[in-house]
Amino acid sequence: MSSSFLFPGRLGLAGSSIPHADRHGLLWLSRGNLYVEDGTLCFRAAGSDDLPPGVYAIPYQGVSMILMGPGTSVTHDVLRILARHGTLLAAVGEGGVKLYTAPPMGQGRSDVARAHARLWADEESRLRVARRMYAVRFGEVLPHRDISILRGMEGARVRETYRIIARKYGIEWKGRRYDRDNPEAADIPNQAVNHAATFVEAAADIAVAAVGALPPLGFIHEESSNAFTLDIADLWRAEVTLPLAFSVAARVLRDPELPLEREVRYEAAKWFRTKRVIPAMIGKIKELLDVDDDHRDA
Repeated sequence: MSSSFLFPGRLGLAGSSIPHADRHGLLWLSRGNLYVEDGTLCFRAAGSDDLPPGVYAIPYQGVSMILMGPGTSVTHDVLRILARHGTLLAAVGEGGVKLYTAPPMGQGRSDVARAHARLWADEESRLRVARRMYAVRFGEVLPHRDISILRGMEGARVRETYRIIARKYGIEWKGRRYDRDNPEAADIPNQAVNHAATFVEAAADIAVAAVGALPPLGFIHEESSNAFTLDIADLWRAEVTLPLAFSVAARVLRDPELPLEREVRYEAAKWFRTKRVIPAMIGKIKELLDVDDDHRDA
């Protein structure tokens, strides 16, 4: 990136290989510190052939991917805001000759991924795993062998589960309501469920990554890029997601000054630690995929 392309105090994207307006640009940074200040992503450049020393604000919402080269450090806040806005971050070697990421546990092994793919690719075994997932959730093996019928039965049972757990926590439950375009329009219990589901899904993301399973290959969910993660998160809906959501919703309804999202997030962190949710998810994934992991670390 030539310094002539830069405008004062703001890092230009003229060097990106794809136009910024289409949010496909790659932003290369090296030798400096990437951090967040007052909600702005900043890069303090130590100076290099491509970038003079100084502090630059980065319009990360319009960048597809930041490539972090040698001599660059990054803060936790950076990862948080990039994840929120869907901006990718990768550590790379000089000029992009290497790609570095934290490897999943069991580095160098593919037995879980291969087992996952085999079970998913065969229609009979895919249905068998789906039925085992429903058995975990509902405490019994459902007799039907048609996935559409199983999904229909799931809907009725889940609605009843919502009602029972809401009553346990003294919540007046009027049914699941969720407007993706305006999530805060929902009542407090529904908003709490949204937040709790997001955090449990993140825990499942970690578990799936830890064992090296394949997120897109779901057995019940199908179209999402993290369908298998959603399958795993659903296994904890009655045990964690709903009790977590309704316990916090009851507290917030008693004290409306409490910030709902923060209360759910803090409580989720406590529950995940005390209930060892992520280790339990890892164990369940291995069980569902019939993986013998005596020789593995994950």
